[in-house]
Amino acid sequence: MHFTYGIVDANATTSLQLQHFLEEYEELLCVSQDATPEGGLNSILKFKPEVVFVNLSQQAASYFSMVRDCFQFLDCQPLFIGLAGNQAYAYEALKHQFFDYWVLPFSEFEIRKTLLKLGRHLPEPTQAPTLCLQSYKDYQYLNTQDILYLQADNNATDFVLVDGTRISAFKTLKTFESQLPPNFVRIHQSYILNGDYISRINYGKSRCTLRFGKAELPFSRGYKGNVDALKELLTQKALNSRS
Repeated sequence: MHFTYGIVDANATTSLQLQHFLEEYEELLCVSQDATPEGGLNSILKFKPEVVFVNLSQQAASYFSMVRDCFQFLDCQPLFIGLAGNQAYAYEALKHQFFDYWVLPFSEFEIRKTLLKLGRHLPEPTQAPTLCLQSYKDYQYLNTQDILYLQADNNATDFVLVDGTRISAFKTLKTFESQLPPNFVRIHQSYILNGDYISRINYGKSRCTLRFGKAELPFSRGYKGNVDALKELLTQKALNSRS
């Protein structure tokens, strides 16, 4: 079982409690957290989480409208799980094809049962390639999907992971460039990034912003062609709105 999830909850307390319960499951990755239906819809369209937890205790009608909009804009729908202090919205949640409905306060047992059911409903993810970092008799294995970006450090390379961990390898950035899967793009003499985690490309500032850690990496003129290709690929996959 491995999936990404988002939280839409106007109550900061229940949102933090839910994240606390889910921290036990290392295979779950939170990609968005919002307090309003508008923000929630934007994050769902942007990050496309596989599961979305929605607190229906306040503004339930607006949240159900958000869910209907998702069905309008997305071909692949997330699984919605409703939260509320009672059963008042359970029937409406059922009509909107919610995957499950939890009555607050949180029950560890109910959470565990739902996550086990999710494992049977969500498709198995494609296994990301593993990269082996070898130094003398030391072998370290990195799942490439855990890598946020690579940064040159003289004749060494730092791997920065999604969780903020930094791992050094005593080889040049160019050595790894040909070994990495196609979603890794060289954007600068000093940087290779994981294109799956791009949230913004700003040509005015010549910077790429990544979803995790709010990292901003510069791109240089010599690698602008790579950035252009990445932008075209991401634009094809996204709903496009010009302003």
